[in-house]
Amino acid sequence: MLEALNEIESGGLAELADAGDADALEAWRIAYIGTKGKLRGVMPMMKDVPKDQKGAVGKRLNEVKGTLESAFESRKTALESSPGASGPAIDMTEPGIVDAQEVGRRHILSRVREELVEVFARMGFGVAQGPELEDDEHNFVKLNIPADHPARDPIDNFYVDNPDTTETPRMLRSQTSTVQIRTLETAVAEGWGPPVKIVSPGRVYRPDTVDATHSFMFHQIEGLHIDRDVSMSDLKTTLFQFARAYFGDDAEVRLRPSFFPFTEPSAEFDMKIALRPGDEPAWIELGGCGMVDPNVLKACGLDPDEWSGFAFGFGIERLAMGKYGVPDIRMLFENDIRFLRQI
Repeated sequence: MLEALNEIESGGLAELADAGDADALEAWRIAYIGTKGKLRGVMPMMKDVPKDQKGAVGKRLNEVKGTLESAFESRKTALESSPGASGPAIDMTEPGIVDAQEVGRRHILSRVREELVEVFARMGFGVAQGPELEDDEHNFVKLNIPADHPARDPIDNFYVDNPDTTETPRMLRSQTSTVQIRTLETAVAEGWGPPVKIVSPGRVYRPDTVDATHSFMFHQIEGLHIDRDVSMSDLKTTLFQFARAYFGDDAEVRLRPSFFPFTEPSAEFDMKIALRPGDEPAWIELGGCGMVDPNVLKACGLDPDEWSGFAFGFGIERLAMGKYGVPDIRMLFENDIRFLRQI
């Protein structure tokens, strides 16, 4: 067996020196030190070695194995570092080549949200945020929405807790008006307001049937202004200034009388929009607005005889569709690169 090991060592080293590329090197590895190679092939001979010689033969076997493996790694390193072994050398310090690479940009809804916040910031509105997982108290009770109001029906909301068995069930918020309540509560508790003048952009959730103008998840931006002697004329001026600042001086807008439990009086805010090129502009509802109901002020710890205010809420998707002529809300969520490149 010692003679066989010597032959494997000498023959293996000689053939390894002639291996000139990666394929030849791999073939050598399989032939000599692979699982079915020559070195493994002589191991069964150990059973025939006299007991007093097994130590010396075993030691020699390990030496040959170590020599061949070490030589293999050295040859592999030499081939990989040799000129022309894997093509021309690349200078990693060279600047990259940009060939018609498209530059990414923010999604249309993110851009519109930032544009809206910027417009209202110029009117003195700050930005407030709130949780998307809300409770019944902030989503309905403190917004003056009674227990029997159809807006609280489980079929129209994404409840996390069973509203029939839980005193204050949790839900995915159905409106960003919840942020107005939390902001007023914090302002009163911490003593920094009112006055309060904020907008609150964010996602809301309602189990609506998806079509060209509805989705089960969409974005709103709500506004709230609480101070002394705030009037409906302040609300109208704010909304008309916003429309003309965002859509242009020729924007046609109107207010229609409406009803919401949390504002009194209330109105719908509409704008004439042509969603498709060539279409005649038609009146599209952008959102609701009105004077904050005295019950809402009381629920937040404010005296309605001292403080008054207005609130409004718009669908950001509706505003994006109106500004950029998007005919179908579903296009905003499909992430079709062909559509996103156009906006």
